[in-house]
Amino acid sequence: MARSPEPAAPRPRVAGAPGRAAGDAPDPERVLDALLSARGRALLEALPPPGPLDPAEELRLGTRLRAEHPAWLVAAAMGQRELRGRARAKFPLAERMWFTRHGLEQASAAPLASHRAARYAGFRRVGDLCTGVGGDLCALAPGRTALAVDLDPVHLRMARENARLHGAGEVAAACADVRGLRLPPSLAVFVDPARRMGARRLPAGGSRPPLAWCLALAERVAAVGVKAAPGLPLGLVPPGWEVELLADRRELKEAVLWSPALATTGRRATVLPGPHTLAARPGPPVPCRPPGAFLLDPNPAVTRAGLVEELARRLDAWRLDPRIAFLSADAPLLTPFGRPLRVDASLPWNLKRLRQVLRARRVGAVEVRKRGSPVDAGELAARLRLRGEERAVVVLTRVAGRPWALVCGEAPDARARGAASP
Repeated sequence: MARSPEPAAPRPRVAGAPGRAAGDAPDPERVLDALLSARGRALLEALPPPGPLDPAEELRLGTRLRAEHPAWLVAAAMGQRELRGRARAKFPLAERMWFTRHGLEQASAAPLASHRAARYAGFRRVGDLCTGVGGDLCALAPGRTALAVDLDPVHLRMARENARLHGAGEVAAACADVRGLRLPPSLAVFVDPARRMGARRLPAGGSRPPLAWCLALAERVAAVGVKAAPGLPLGLVPPGWEVELLADRRELKEAVLWSPALATTGRRATVLPGPHTLAARPGPPVPCRPPGAFLLDPNPAVTRAGLVEELARRLDAWRLDPRIAFLSADAPLLTPFGRPLRVDASLPWNLKRLRQVLRARRVGAVEVRKRGSPVDAGELAARLRLRGEERAVVVLTRVAGRPWALVCGEAPDARARGAASP
């Protein structure tokens, strides 16, 4: 994650290492020195694999280790063990990587970083600006000449260690403000600017370094990729750049802005694992019709990228309302770009009538999905007062401008059937 000098960010501590006020512990850089030493590595290897420890077992382990090592070193090693356990959700090699708490929270997960790194296949020299603990560097650096830049020396050293673990050669490093560097014109860079100042999230489009500075890099280097929040106002993206919205399954993770040297379209939605990608291309308007036998709830990456009609054209589907993203068809909608549902009942919105339909189907539990409906989804289940054994998905939406309700069941899933991207 990025580091910015405006204002100066507090330097992160190596997890588990107390500050000077707690005793004779050295500063974070010296703590990392100790962990990287032969003694520190041996201590880490002697710890149980990452995972929950019984409190009594943890107490016995800590007591035994403190008899052989300084208490601050034991605390730092135990902290690394904890972070490595948490990091397994992001990195396959987490148990041998290096983290701080803040660095792990902000690091790009390996599948996202690998997907982005594929854009740089034609470049031999890459720069990872605002590198953090190196989540992106681990994917960018192997097989290339790489430069890592960050204001935090602890994160920078961890990033280089993590990149080497993933097969990178020697990585050049600069502990500096990225805005003060003279970058080689042949460099292709990736930049992940900070979108927080301490505990405060910056407004949409705000970052350190500023987005305008990141975009202007395209005038100085060979190619640029910029990681941004998925809620970035898309009007801030210059002509000729590509906006890629990335989702991990149904969770929208980020937007990536690709400079003209890396862009392949104007808008793209990508869903991982896969990856499955959907790009914009010209086509006729999509008609609006009443619900058919099947419904599709498009992936958030598709809706945020403005590609609902593109997806509809590829699936030969229609919309229920010009302002609503739900798609419908009379045949199953098999695609990795949305959640398919089977329409079992379709009716104008009316609580009493909906309750009757659900009770007739012996439904006792509902999942509520809504687009364009003012009904409080959290209160609806209680108001329905259901007591059956079956489950259903209740979709609250609009059809041709009218409030509408659909009672749905799960339909075949493209991922389970091995369907390819449309």
